[in-house]
Amino acid sequence: MDDNIRFGAATGIGSMPGGDAREAARTVTGSFEDFPFLPELPARGPGADMIGRTAGMLVELYARVEPSGWRIGDRPGRDTKRARSWLGEDLDALEEFTQGHEGDLKVQAVGPWTLAAALELRNGEAALSDPGACRDLAASLAEGLRLHLAEVRLRVPGARLVLQLDEPSLTSVLRGQVRTASGYRTHRAVDRQVVEATLRDVIAVHDGPVAVHSCAPDVPFALLRRAGADAVSFDFSLLTGRDDDAVGEAVEAGVRLFAGVVPGTDGPLSDPAGSVMGVRTLWRRLGLRPGLLAEAVTVTPACGLAGASPAYARQVLAHCVRAARSLADNPE
Repeated sequence: MDDNIRFGAATGIGSMPGGDAREAARTVTGSFEDFPFLPELPARGPGADMIGRTAGMLVELYARVEPSGWRIGDRPGRDTKRARSWLGEDLDALEEFTQGHEGDLKVQAVGPWTLAAALELRNGEAALSDPGACRDLAASLAEGLRLHLAEVRLRVPGARLVLQLDEPSLTSVLRGQVRTASGYRTHRAVDRQVVEATLRDVIAVHDGPVAVHSCAPDVPFALLRRAGADAVSFDFSLLTGRDDDAVGEAVEAGVRLFAGVVPGTDGPLSDPAGSVMGVRTLWRRLGLRPGLLAEAVTVTPACGLAGASPAYARQVLAHCVRAARSLADNPE
């Protein structure tokens, strides 16, 4: 982790409403000139969803859609081909609208533990139930991410790529709260050292900044910091006083906070200064210097925008930019 890494002041999480890749890329790059991201459009169906999209990136592992969800199979089928086709369409659109871009550019993929909790083995149980399967899945994901990042570099050669690993199930994995296929039991908690080591190995595939995102409660800030994350992306409204020490230590160690302060579903928006008021309050509570705010915080929506209306999604992205500007101009 590089203490000198700086990120754009505002960006999005990943998912956007609708199914038009060019329109999504136009919206994202027009809203975030300094820190655009590769949009995800899950409304298109299986293969465009978070799990299916990342399953399509795996190397020498394949997945297909079953009534219960995504299941690991023997060979690439139509679901894998569909996922790869949609990702290619999204990359084409991103390349079109990022000509000459030389700032940060964020791409997202599901992290190893959320993937292990979501992908089923042939017996219908989650890969999480089998330590060997978890290792194979993490290794396949790491190689797939290397190839994906290399392709994005070719398409947008001037960008500094930021890899975001989506880990909404991470806390449930650590606490033994992921349900078995029957729904009557839960899988055993995975040892924290194993979780941390696996994340560290996947993070290490990228030679640039890596953020880990979770919009679930109780994000394990300390574990992610030790695993080498350069930034932690989270729903700011879910922070509690119990998180203060871990958040403060992360900031002091140079970890960037991607603070999700703008609601991701349709509703009234506060003024931009009001959206980041909680961040300023946290800063005072932690005793951090106000001038560090702009250096340490990137403003984002609370989570993805797949469930928002297109008009609201555009408003949210613009609102994040204005809120970040407010934070930089008035840190006190």
